Order: sequence, then C-alpha cells, then structure tokens
Amino acid sequence: MSATAFLADFHHVATFGATENQGVDRQAATPEDKLSRDWFAAFAAQRGWELRVDSIGNMFALVEFIPGAPYILIGSHLDSQPLGGRFDGAYGVIAALHAAERVEQRIKGSTGTDSGEVRYNLAVVNWFNEEGGRFAPSIMGSSVFAGLMDEDEMLAVRDLSGVSVAEALAEIGYRGTDPRPQAAGYAEIHIEQGRILEREGIALGAVDYSWYTQKLDIEVLGEQSHTGATAMADRRDALVAASKVVLLVHDVVGQFEDEAIVSSVGRFTVEPNSPIVVPRRVHLVADLRSASPEIVAAARSSLLADIAKVAEAHDIRINVRDFDIRDIQRFPQAGIELTQKVAADLGLSVRPIRTMAGHDSVPMNRIVPTVMMFIPSVDGVSHCEREFSTDEDMVAGVDALTGVAWEMVHGALAAETVA
Repeated sequence: MSATAFLADFHHVATFGATENQGVDRQAATPEDKLSRDWFAAFAAQRGWELRVDSIGNMFALVEFIPGAPYILIGSHLDSQPLGGRFDGAYGVIAALHAAERVEQRIKGSTGTDSGEVRYNLAVVNWFNEEGGRFAPSIMGSSVFAGLMDEDEMLAVRDLSGVSVAEALAEIGYRGTDPRPQAAGYAEIHIEQGRILEREGIALGAVDYSWYTQKLDIEVLGEQSHTGATAMADRRDALVAASKVVLLVHDVVGQFEDEAIVSSVGRFTVEPNSPIVVPRRVHLVADLRSASPEIVAAARSSLLADIAKVAEAHDIRINVRDFDIRDIQRFPQAGIELTQKVAADLGLSVRPIRTMAGHDSVPMNRIVPTVMMFIPSVDGVSHCEREFSTDEDMVAGVDALTGVAWEMVHGALAAETVA
C-alpha cells in the first residue's frame, strides 16, 4: 500500500462528522460514528478479511495466516470528543489497517525463508468508546476486553439524554455477538498529544509508562428556588458551591512543584438549568494525573477537606466518589527496544516518552505484551479542532507500525512478561 492510499483514506474518514473548523464530532455510537464503522467494515470486506463485532461494540478485522493461532492486535479508536480533532484515535486505526495490508502482502507474496516463521495472526481493532465523551468512563471497549470493567455495567451506562450504551450500539447496528479473538500482543500508534517530539525534532516516541490517573465524581446538592423571589441569605445555591469546587480543583496543583500534577473539571451539568431557578444540583467530574501516585493522593486528600468546608459554608451536601482510577503502567522494555530497532531500520529518530493521557494500550498492557508509539503533535494540541500532525509524520508512523506488526507476528515480544 502506498503513502498516497493511506493519506487518501485518512482524509476521507475525517469527513465523517467533520466540523467547520477542520475537526470532527464523532462521539461513540452516534450516526457519525456509524459512518466510520461502516467504512472500517468495508475496508475489511474488500480485502476478504473476516469482520467480528463483539457485544461491547469493539470491531476486529482478522487477517489469518495460521488457522487457530492467536492474534497480534493493532489499532486504536474511531470515536472522537465533542468538537474534537481528526487525528486522535482515527490515525491509529487507519494506520493499522494499512500496516496490516502491507504485512499480509509481504507474507503472502514471499516464499520459503523470505517471510520467516510466522507465529501469529494479525487483527486490526477499532475499540469502542475510548474517548468517554458521551459515555463515561473512557477507554471502555478495551477495558471490557481486558477484563478490567464489567461488561453488563458498561452496557447499562447512560449518556446525558438517558440512552444506554446497549441501546445506542443497537441503534447503529453495532452491538455484536461475535467471539473476541485470542490476543497474543498489542501495538498502537497515536499522536503524542504533547510537545516533546515536535520540540526536539524527533520522529517517533516509544512509550515507556503512563501517568497515574484518579477521577472524582462530585455531586453538589442544594435547594431549588426562585431566582427573583428568594432572598440571598435563604439560598442554597448548588451552582455557586460547585463553582468554588471547580476553582479548588484548578488551584490544588499549586501545592506541588511545577508540572508535577495536572487537574481539571471536564464534565459539568446543572439542574434544572432554568434561567429563573436557583440550581438544586450540579454534577461534575474532576481529573487528577501525575507520575506520582503519592502526589495524586495528597491532592485528593486536600480537595476532600476543602470541599467539605464549602459544603458547610453553603449549608448543602456534596458527595464525592472515587472512580476510574488507573495505576501507572510500565510498558515492556522489549517493546521499547523493538520500536527503537524498527526506527533505526527506517532511519527515523526515536526516544522513550511517557504518556500523560490514557490510551487503549494501557488496559491491553495488563494482559498481553504491548507496544505504544507516538508521532509528533503540532503545538501539542489535542481534543480540539486545531489538533494537527503532518502527512509526513503520519506516513512515517505507518511505516513504523508496519515494522512492529511484522516483527510481532513473527514472535517478537512473545516471551516478554507484562509488568
């Protein structure tokens, strides 16, 4: 497959859910997501690959070399954030499809020792709901696959409109019943979502570990009342209290060294959300991330104490629940070395790099040897329409993923144990 063919496919998929500002809005199990899934299915069908869709909506395009052998999985996700970028996730899936075709052509076009001893089959995967924009938590499909999330619980999760995951998948025709392929390894390529590679002029990042992540589900409960008829002293305004919580989450990072921890509030809903009603309930999700679990724990403890003070001062109740906690994951050293070898063979510069963001590779790394690679992101921008990586960097990444997939179907990392 040529670089031209890959780029044509990438820019075509970017039209599904395209926004006016060069981004995409293709949230999980929406009609826009269905368009990208239909395209994925057609790509597989055109090449005679078996397509499987499991009961949580993960899609697998199977390239079989040895009947009955396990599969090396390569891929990412096609869903996006609301008003997100066209590179995040989709690049990794489209790169994987083209890498798989290259590997297949090379193996089936070789004779004797030219193709080496193939040990595994190859499968391209489109994971369901990696982004978590419509259905929380994120990284859902791969976590269910890895046994880290309960499938029934995830199917029952509802979006802000009350639609469940199961209902949404059924609506677009992608709540499958197919068996999941047996995985022997996993590889993923993604945009960095940071500035390190661009700043240093490095073509490829070999991810060595992921940051510790802790989310807090926060419910602020006040009392609904009339905005004009209720005296200020009598109000129990959930929104005012929640606003103070948002600032606490933002400011908690100031208790630690610069860049040691990041924090945010990413979801915020108000009830009843009427212009003449004092809000009775606010729901928000806080996100804490650091390379140090101890720093996250200290930030969490500080927040809980300060949130309790806010609740007392406003005579309201604030419920805080821990959820979506992800330990630091260290990727196999053999996988980092494999990425470095492939990069050297291709003449690409490479360096080890950590990921602050979560990816499908993180749960997969718990069950099979996993390789995670990054290509540069311009300005480090992600989860917005301005997200951008160059065609040149994307093509180089496809070459690297092809090389890694080739090595892995021939047994690279087979003996490596997962940390």
